[in-house]
Amino acid sequence: MNEGRLLGMIINKCSKRHLLDQGKQVHGVAEKLRFGRDLNLNNDFMDMYAKCGAMDFSCKVFDRMPQRDVVSWTALMCGYLQNGDAKTALVLFVKMGRTGVRPNEFTLSTSLKASRVLGIPENGMQIHGVCAKSCFDWVPVVGNSMIDMYSKCGMVVEAAKVFDNLPVRNVISWNAMIAGYTHEGNGEMALNLFRKLQQNREVPDGYTYSSSLAACSCAGAIGEGMQIHAALIRHGFPYLAQPAVAGALVDLYVKCRHIAEARRVFNRIEEKSVMSWNTLILGYAHENDLAEAMHLFRELRESRRKMDGFVLSSLVGVFADLALVEQGKQMHGYTIKVPYGLLEISVANSVLDMYMKCGLTDEADALFREMLARDVVSWTAMITGYGKHGLGNKAVELFNEMQVSGIEPDSVTYLAVLSACSHSGLIKEGKKYFSSLCSNRKMKPQVEHYACMVDLLGRSGRLKEAKDLIEKMPLKPNVGIWQTLLSVCRTHGDLELGKQVGEILLRLDGSNPTNYVLMSNIYANAGYWKESEKIRETLKRKELNKEAGRSWVEIDKEIHIFYNGDDMHPLIGKIHQVLKEMEKRVKEETGYVHSVNFALHDVEEESKVESLRVHSEKLAIGLVLVRCGLKRERPIKIFKNLRVCGDCHTFIKSLSKVLKIVFVVRDANRFHKFENGLCSCGDYW
Repeated sequence: MNEGRLLGMIINKCSKRHLLDQGKQVHGVAEKLRFGRDLNLNNDFMDMYAKCGAMDFSCKVFDRMPQRDVVSWTALMCGYLQNGDAKTALVLFVKMGRTGVRPNEFTLSTSLKASRVLGIPENGMQIHGVCAKSCFDWVPVVGNSMIDMYSKCGMVVEAAKVFDNLPVRNVISWNAMIAGYTHEGNGEMALNLFRKLQQNREVPDGYTYSSSLAACSCAGAIGEGMQIHAALIRHGFPYLAQPAVAGALVDLYVKCRHIAEARRVFNRIEEKSVMSWNTLILGYAHENDLAEAMHLFRELRESRRKMDGFVLSSLVGVFADLALVEQGKQMHGYTIKVPYGLLEISVANSVLDMYMKCGLTDEADALFREMLARDVVSWTAMITGYGKHGLGNKAVELFNEMQVSGIEPDSVTYLAVLSACSHSGLIKEGKKYFSSLCSNRKMKPQVEHYACMVDLLGRSGRLKEAKDLIEKMPLKPNVGIWQTLLSVCRTHGDLELGKQVGEILLRLDGSNPTNYVLMSNIYANAGYWKESEKIRETLKRKELNKEAGRSWVEIDKEIHIFYNGDDMHPLIGKIHQVLKEMEKRVKEETGYVHSVNFALHDVEEESKVESLRVHSEKLAIGLVLVRCGLKRERPIKIFKNLRVCGDCHTFIKSLSKVLKIVFVVRDANRFHKFENGLCSCGDYW
């Protein structure tokens, strides 16, 4: 064996094992032995430096080469792509074309991958044209890259055309197309393709299985997912040793709410990935098993596995959605200690959002001001939070400050500031920002922005103007915007307009229980009990169930969850007793009267009062009073998944005056701060 070939073998081993220092030594030896002008060795050195992350050395080798072939250009392009610089990879592709060097299938495949990474399908389409002219589009490695590029750029129809025209397909072709349909959210097409793959006697690999399981998750196809799981076992596929496949199985069972099966798979995984931990923790949290979610999180921390920004953001998001203040603060402390925590802007943004959703605006503001870098998401999280707390003026100030600082608001930011104006009744400011959005050349208002304006106008009693806006807007109205108008019709007692909007809604979405409940409430508020009951009967006949109301409160780091009419809590007797005592006091001292129109009409008056007493937010308040007493300096914080009802709103206002206690309630719409008989929402929510 000659010296050049031996050096090539050694440098290839350095590449595979990422041995940069040893690779440099071999390079030095090659120079001494006068191999510095050897084309093949220089290509190997470029590849080695690139794989070791030393692109500056790779470039130096390339620049000093007396002659370069297609392998030289492709190696440097691959290096830049592997090291996260897809743009330079495409620039090199253009430069290579100017030198007269013709691309091979690997050059074209690399260029297509670079286009996919950049998300620029136009570049990919031009490269597709080059492939077609040079007849490389028939080559599997090029065809597969085209399928992948089109799929990831949201052009699945084009990807399917390439797939259908491929004369020879390998498992990578099938995988790329299945993944494309899954990425688009079309789980059914992905599973159809998986069945065809099996009919063609193609042997699935780990990527096939993970993509097909992801398609089952996407389509909610638990039956098909369990069949794939059974096939993995039957064929002896080592799925528990492959994190991607095992993780996809855990994700499937979690998303289809088979948490026990997800846990069984998770427990048997040989090398658990952080993503599998994250998926299962989120699964338990969404099943309201917070104790197990926290137990798993502690295990994850003790395992000393590195959690990336995505995982940390997801976990903080759970604490934010469920308003777990203490756990959220612990996570904030954890993100400060680890090097990949708050320094990642996505993590810092999640902590901001968590504080706002937990009602801690001062803590959110302090973190926001301390952040070394802030992006549009950071500003939007703060504006959204202030809006939810009814601090519209602060939201507007921050929106203006954001623009002065050079950050361009996106469509979500506009949605946040319009919503803030709506919650605070800032009609002038809301109209100003909506007009600014309409005249913006980079973006146009979506239906959601129009819905904010309908809410803003509706809240101020301008119902006709709100309806005219819907009918004149250049977009097709969706269910959400009509629901917004119907909701304000109920608030202002406009039965006639409410009936018109209700008919539209039931025609558009007759299977949504929310529409029936809204219509029933409008009739009930107007005293049309027969019509209200008729709609309720239709709801029952169609077997449409609305989401159950639930509230939760955190006491001594323990979460207590209540549903309407809940009698499962061990202290339920004392809770009812203290609530009766409080009702008596607020009646005597404030003149509070039960708003029985929020109870069922076809029951006795006494039963109506009893049904109102067991609303979930009242039960949660009752528990705090039982556990912590009637004297309290700190606010009592209650969280609810639905809109707080009118009777509970009036009761809590009165209770805050009688007990001299501040109550903070977060419902589905906003925060309510009850203090001395008043609410921050101004009785409009």
